[in-house]
Amino acid sequence: MTIHVRTLSSLEKVFSDEPLKASPQIETSALRGEIVSFQIAIMAETEFSHWVRIATRSPFAGTRVRAVELVPCRYPSTGFDDNFLRTTPGLFPDPLLPVEDDLYLLRPNQWQALWISVPVTKDCKPGRYSLEFEISGTDVSSEARAAFTIEVLEAVLPQQTLIRSEWFHADCLYKFYNVPCWSEAHWDLLEKYFANAAEHGINMLLTPLWTPPLDTKVGGERPTVQLLDITKDGPRYSFDFAKLERWFVLGRRCGFTHFDFAHAFTQWGAAFTPKVVVTEGGVEKNLFGWHVAANDPEYANFLRQLIPPLLEVVKAHGLKKHIFFHVSDEPSLAQLESYRAGATLLRSLIGDIPVIDAISNIDFYDTGAITIPIPANDHLEAFHQRKIPNLFTYFCVAQWNKVPNRFLAMPSARNRIMGLMLYLYDLTGFLQWGYNFWFTQHSLKQDIDPFFITDAGGCFAGGDPFAVYPGKDGPIDSIHHEVFTEGLQDLRALRLLEQRIGRECTLALIHEGWDSPLTMTEYPRDAAWLLDLRRRVNAAIGTQ
Repeated sequence: MTIHVRTLSSLEKVFSDEPLKASPQIETSALRGEIVSFQIAIMAETEFSHWVRIATRSPFAGTRVRAVELVPCRYPSTGFDDNFLRTTPGLFPDPLLPVEDDLYLLRPNQWQALWISVPVTKDCKPGRYSLEFEISGTDVSSEARAAFTIEVLEAVLPQQTLIRSEWFHADCLYKFYNVPCWSEAHWDLLEKYFANAAEHGINMLLTPLWTPPLDTKVGGERPTVQLLDITKDGPRYSFDFAKLERWFVLGRRCGFTHFDFAHAFTQWGAAFTPKVVVTEGGVEKNLFGWHVAANDPEYANFLRQLIPPLLEVVKAHGLKKHIFFHVSDEPSLAQLESYRAGATLLRSLIGDIPVIDAISNIDFYDTGAITIPIPANDHLEAFHQRKIPNLFTYFCVAQWNKVPNRFLAMPSARNRIMGLMLYLYDLTGFLQWGYNFWFTQHSLKQDIDPFFITDAGGCFAGGDPFAVYPGKDGPIDSIHHEVFTEGLQDLRALRLLEQRIGRECTLALIHEGWDSPLTMTEYPRDAAWLLDLRRRVNAAIGTQ
């Protein structure tokens, strides 16, 4: 057996059914406090599969070696521009699986990849560090070596200021692991997934006061996942906030700084009320839901009684300036009036606490229905031109034409460059709807295997519904999860450079060699440019 190896950047995707064309990367620079990722591509010329042992020599504590696994993707995208790796269904590299006991199986005559994550601590001494890897057969005499160099600079990567929400689906968690909702087993899982999300720059947590009315069939319902215990006695409601308070405490301990509350009305227009479970006369019932219109006076009465004590709990936890409310997700222009009615009611109760929603039609802003819209990144320009303060953006399954996104079929540079776009547009926040949506569309099937069904049952492009896979005991990271986090590190490095040389000079550095302003649709497509930009940013930081 002959083993071939090649060190690659994190922005390459290694497919098992094609020759490896990617150029090697053997070194990079890093600021203190960031995580460096790269890959080792391996191919064995052999007739049969063989186990190899991976020996790692790294001066960085906590260096992780994970296997890049392949998953099927039957739905690569809704449409295709010229910046996709593939346009047909197939096997795509994405989950990053643990390498147990340093053993890794090489299949014959196909390229595979290892994903290397290197945490550079904030107190790391600046200098050049070499990592070495030895791959040796366990049953045949064959070995190969790979090396990678990291130059650690003096500067420390600053804290993330961007607000990033990637919606957490607590119901998907307890359904997949088959544990009761809010049981201790559920809370243990929540802690593991919370920590993973926060480690990847997700710092705002979708909080299910009631079951979030998201991706639910009209007239149907998702599994109940409600933090509030509510009882009704005649016209009066009483609320037990114990679970919500535990949620706050756990979320903050894991690293979340902000919380956004589940939408006050149904998705796509705020026409109905969310499912709210209430105990009345000793019996639990869905007091609100699809059967109750959004303008029902009883729902307004419910909200009027809920909001004051809710805000007291928020205040007691020091979160008054760290929460957001939602009205309805992705309303169309035809639903402007129903959205406005719901927003008017909610704002009358919460005062100056911000309301944010995924809304891509500028009329919602121009008519005052919302003051902090979250337009999709392919609709951002009109909102950006208005100079709207505290603007967010998002992407999901519909954003496939020219703009950045994270589909499995897209090159990783198209994912990571979103960090640069967040800087160029000077945005306050970023939203993506699927941290762990492991159901099919409209939540119709709730027992799928995300390692086999990556497209929510053929309805959302692979890579869109979730960023992590469910492991036996906790989250399994993905390439697209790690790469977006690298984009956030780029954003933080750009913020640091701006602190030192100013925004105008930072923008000039970004645009070197580029004749026109970079936009959400016009930007260099190749990974080499993006890697070189980060090198130039680091070099400029190092000279200040």
